[in-house]
Amino acid sequence: MTEALPIPLLLSRDGLDPIAELAQRRASEPVAKLELPFGIVAWLVSGYDEAKQVLGDATTFSNDIGNLTNETEEDPGGLGMTDPPYHTKLRRLLTPEFTMRKLQRLRPRIEQIVEGQLDAIEAAGPGADLVDLFAMPIPSLVICELLGVPYADREEFQALSTARFEMGDESPLDVIGTSLDYLQKLVVRERETPGDGLLGQLITDHGDELTDRELAGLADGILTGGHETTAASLSLGALALMQSPDYYRDLADADEQTVHLAVEELLRYLTVVQVAFPRFSRTAVQIGDVEIPAGQMVLVSLSGADRDPALGEGLDRFEPTRPATSHLGFGYGIHRCVGAELARIELRIAFPALARRFPALRPVLPMSELAFRQTSIVYSVEKLPVRW
Repeated sequence: MTEALPIPLLLSRDGLDPIAELAQRRASEPVAKLELPFGIVAWLVSGYDEAKQVLGDATTFSNDIGNLTNETEEDPGGLGMTDPPYHTKLRRLLTPEFTMRKLQRLRPRIEQIVEGQLDAIEAAGPGADLVDLFAMPIPSLVICELLGVPYADREEFQALSTARFEMGDESPLDVIGTSLDYLQKLVVRERETPGDGLLGQLITDHGDELTDRELAGLADGILTGGHETTAASLSLGALALMQSPDYYRDLADADEQTVHLAVEELLRYLTVVQVAFPRFSRTAVQIGDVEIPAGQMVLVSLSGADRDPALGEGLDRFEPTRPATSHLGFGYGIHRCVGAELARIELRIAFPALARRFPALRPVLPMSELAFRQTSIVYSVEKLPVRW
């Protein structure tokens, strides 16, 4: 077994690409020991087949956040950090709200939101920052619309979402607690006068089945999965498309299938959620050629797995017309992102609209001078100044 891989390398990239060391490790050791602070033993899974094995096995692997702490009084709720049967109950309540039929009702409003942000970019031009005026506000407005909460809360939403994924000095559990406290106040308000958004609907249909904290946890999961990840996909997706200006311009008049393929390739190529929620082995388990003992933390590198040749050829290249792959951009198994289709709708609307309005859009700075987030599980760019 080769030397353990330091965790900063797990979150590092070279521009839009995972660093070369990750691909080298995937080729030699798709399941490898990972060096974590405080002497914690963990395993990095970066091979595509091995990643699917871990993500798809909710019997052998636990997602319960209680594995990270002995404190039992704080239940974060949500889907990503819970196990069946509790996870099954929560997902059963949420899934009907994310059917394509329900989401299509949001489409006209999403189109209005996108056009409104394009107006803001045009008003700021001929130069503007796509992060501030495009990538961040679109999912903020959509999540506010979906949950049925005031857009005045958007800045708080953005701050809570961003903090969740930063591997900084603040404890992840403290960040979760802050978010839940804030969202619980929204739940209390909705219980008094349920609106027609998702929170109000859950309270109307299942209010007796869920505590305020559980409802806050569900809202937190939607915020966590639906804001920062979509914002990152919008900013990095625009950046990737601008590297292929001819194709970017063609998106303006592209048919639905062409847009679909471009979005799927962006989701695979970027895989903005770099690492899946931690799993914990309940028993000893064989993953690939490696036996992982019981009670071990397992981290799946989604960005590494989505570049694995096992998934296809030439995956280090962005090819907008590539046939859709079974990528792991939204995860896999019972913990696959429940809001995946909502994110797809936002991206399919936003990129062609951006190309129609600004066909000559180009970044002001070369890739080497852009500031990317270096310590975030969700990879993104801090600012994306553009001109047209």
